[in-house]
Amino acid sequence: MSVSFEGLGLTAELADTMTRLTQVGATLAHMIARNGIEGDLSQAAGVNAGGDGQKALDVIADEAFMDALRDSAVIHYASEEQDDVVDFDTGSLALAIDPLDGSSNIDVNVSIGTIFSIFPAAETHEASFLRPGSEQIAGGYIIFGPQTALVVSFGNGVHHWVLEPGGDTWTRVADPRPLPQDTSEYAINASNYRHWPVPVRAFIDDLVAGAEGPRGRNFNMRWIASLVAETHRIITRGGVFLYPGDDRDGYARGRLRHVYECAPIALLVTQLGGGATDGADQILSNIPNRLHARTPFVFGSSAKVARVAAYYDLPHDETHALFNKRGLFRS
Repeated sequence: MSVSFEGLGLTAELADTMTRLTQVGATLAHMIARNGIEGDLSQAAGVNAGGDGQKALDVIADEAFMDALRDSAVIHYASEEQDDVVDFDTGSLALAIDPLDGSSNIDVNVSIGTIFSIFPAAETHEASFLRPGSEQIAGGYIIFGPQTALVVSFGNGVHHWVLEPGGDTWTRVADPRPLPQDTSEYAINASNYRHWPVPVRAFIDDLVAGAEGPRGRNFNMRWIASLVAETHRIITRGGVFLYPGDDRDGYARGRLRHVYECAPIALLVTQLGGGATDGADQILSNIPNRLHARTPFVFGSSAKVARVAAYYDLPHDETHALFNKRGLFRS
């Protein structure tokens, strides 16, 4: 295994933990590339702590990360696939992880990934993980797609490595640039339109109206249904992603988990000059009330994220679609 974190100011404990994450990442990349050849990784394997269906690869990935970190500097291991925090013998770090994000896309060959967040360990599980995301000392993801890549922040910029195809060597490549502000792409699951809160519907209606609407320009919608893939696209070329809460049973707070999905992505995006909110409040300032807490999530180019928040501040009678005198929202 070859990966280097030299020159980034990491402690020996954090560098070792990152190396272990990349070792598992390389193993999973090879396994995913052979899906269907040696077995079906997309077959059902139960239900996780959040009530979502598990795939075989969810369980395999979770066990692999646990095994790799068991004798590392990680003492508290929190996973989407575990009901409670798993404690190891000793260590100074607390790691939260979605071992395999987007597993429902395994069988259709769409990019999937691993999302992770690292904090200094505290005396209790609650103090270790139920804290502002601004206290993360590392956050990022491994994406398994046409390339397998590691994108991570240690609180001072965002860094990028690519896995050598068929091997276990990670090569440092150019770091992502600051997010562009003037973009015309947005991502949301439009099939849930009728369930969204009024401000989100008004925001999207004004985008759909295009050049003839209050925004005065045309926009393109993207939706991959894989959080890691959506994040990688926005980090690469900007835009805005929305997963709001809605009025369906169980969706009042959306479906994304604060601790091990939204907080690390918020760290990456804000390090690139972008924004990340729950629609109104900053994700990195919010404190989750439980390990598997969900949160609405809006992230991307800062101007776009701020614009969504502005819709929440409008009087109710001004949030209906195509209110053409809403000059505040013209491009």
